[in-house]
Amino acid sequence: MAQAAPPDIDPKAVFCNNELSLRDIEVYGFDFDYTLAIYTRGLHFLIYRLATHVLIDKYKYPKGLGELTYDPAFAVRGLHYDVHKGLLMKLDAFHKVQLGTVTRGHTQVPDSEVRQLYEGLHVTIDRLNNFYGYGAHMQQLVDMFSLPEIALLSDVAEHFIKNNIQYDADYLFNDVKSAVEFVHISGLMHQEIMKDLGKYVEKEAGLRTLLDRLKNAGKSIFLITNSGYAFVSKGMQYLLGDHWRDMFDIIVTKAGKPKFFSETGGHQVSGSSAPSMHRPFRYYDVEKRARTWNMVTKLEKGNIYAEGNIDHFKEMTGWVGSKVLYFGDHVYSDLADPAIRHGWRTGAIIPELEHEIKVMNSPTYKTTIVWLQALQTLIANMQDLQEDDPDAQQTIHRWKKEREELRCALLSLSHAVELGHGLR
Repeated sequence: MAQAAPPDIDPKAVFCNNELSLRDIEVYGFDFDYTLAIYTRGLHFLIYRLATHVLIDKYKYPKGLGELTYDPAFAVRGLHYDVHKGLLMKLDAFHKVQLGTVTRGHTQVPDSEVRQLYEGLHVTIDRLNNFYGYGAHMQQLVDMFSLPEIALLSDVAEHFIKNNIQYDADYLFNDVKSAVEFVHISGLMHQEIMKDLGKYVEKEAGLRTLLDRLKNAGKSIFLITNSGYAFVSKGMQYLLGDHWRDMFDIIVTKAGKPKFFSETGGHQVSGSSAPSMHRPFRYYDVEKRARTWNMVTKLEKGNIYAEGNIDHFKEMTGWVGSKVLYFGDHVYSDLADPAIRHGWRTGAIIPELEHEIKVMNSPTYKTTIVWLQALQTLIANMQDLQEDDPDAQQTIHRWKKEREELRCALLSLSHAVELGHGLR
């Protein structure tokens, strides 16, 4: 009996990995970048271009890098970069290097060389970045801003290789990372975005509807973002109108996440590489465009705050535990500590799910997965018959070969859609 194809997955659905009743949620919190404000792909081109100029002008890299162009189809989030060896790769959930994914610049590294470099395929946990994404030899590139960083890193390495320019992989990684960080910290990126919000920010009409419904239901709403007030306000005016601040009960800018969640009340959580320090809230004076020195003893609607820490936030608001649901896009900065250490419920914004659902709903994927499952059943049922039957052994060998081909086809299909190539 032929197995029926699985039903389509709703691309607008919310996916839960833990039981959650929204009746129990009294407080909703949001990050700004890639959560309330969704950026167009044009932002990645901008970051790439600005960071390239930083490398040339500030770090004195070859002027020929100015001819490089960003390829949005080069990589996806979640890849690992070996800082010492200068290799980009994909690791699976068991910390094994996936053969065929390892590149130096744009060149795929042969499987035999990969096995030799890593003494097999397993990467030990002490070589991976820790809970906060710091340190170690392997850096995982997990936020949306990391996509142009990955591309620039590989493009510069490829330029050096092609032009026989000797380079140290550690220095290259650190320079590119610093250049991308400078684009953010210096305000270069924010200035360019504010000049043309329509080019870089997607205007979603449903955002105001969502916030209105939460307010009408009596829910409290807060914003905690690493971005500065001027940038957030400009973006929010574009998305929600001039009175956007009325939608939020508490607004915290320049929060410095993950420090906001990890450096709590003057002590440091084990695992964070930053020095321990007391980070009280500060008032932000909108008119003077500066933080003040007044002591913050309570958090009130209508004020703008900067910095702070989660202990003081909980003490001043009473918003604790599982009655809080906080949305963000970054596993380390937004979601890990609030959920694990402070008991908040968290929601991850994962744009890639849209592409994965497109793959899984496609006829090609469904046909392939049904036949793959059927093949697996046939192979299992034939195991006991093959010992004394050469024909059965040959048949199983063919089926196993076909099974491997189907698995590779599914991986290729998923990868193509992840990179925006679409389905035919």
